Amino acid sequence: MAKFQPRGAQAEGNDDGLKEKMIAVNRVTKVVKGGRTLSFAALTVVGDGDGRIGMGKGKAKEVPVAVQKAMESARRNMVKVSLKNGTIHHNVVGEHGAAHVIMAPAPAGTGVIAGGPMRAVFEVMGVTDIVTKSHGSTNPYNMVRATLDALKRSTTPATVAAKRGKTVEEIFN
Repeated sequence: MAKFQPRGAQAEGNDDGLKEKMIAVNRVTKVVKGGRTLSFAALTVVGDGDGRIGMGKGKAKEVPVAVQKAMESARRNMVKVSLKNGTIHHNVVGEHGAAHVIMAPAPAGTGVIAGGPMRAVFEVMGVTDIVTKSHGSTNPYNMVRATLDALKRSTTPATVAAKRGKTVEEIFN
């Protein structure tokens, strides 16, 4: 099975102002009575640069159609993540399958220290400073899902204070 992973493939000419990144395109085959049927599976992420992020998969006989389906799927499945000055609020861990990711906030100027599919997620969602580490599976799909799992687990100090029935100042003291 051939695996295509284009570097920096991005289409920004949309009217909705969302950033799009293609993470992987795989050639997949289905064996039928008459032989093999070739098709392509695409994995993409879409974000607004301000904390909203979506992941999508698409499958079609041709690459552009598969990518388009993946982009539409990503637009439909967007979630909002709270950011603080271009980074996350606290250390967080996420997992999906055998992929495990660890994320930590970083001071301004650090940059995005992340590998492969995680970097694409942070670029489209507007994270400018973060330190990450991945363990286990490096499958792009599992890594993106683990990254989104970790981001969904992150909370703001205001949310924690509201759950505990305290003020934000009391939480930090």
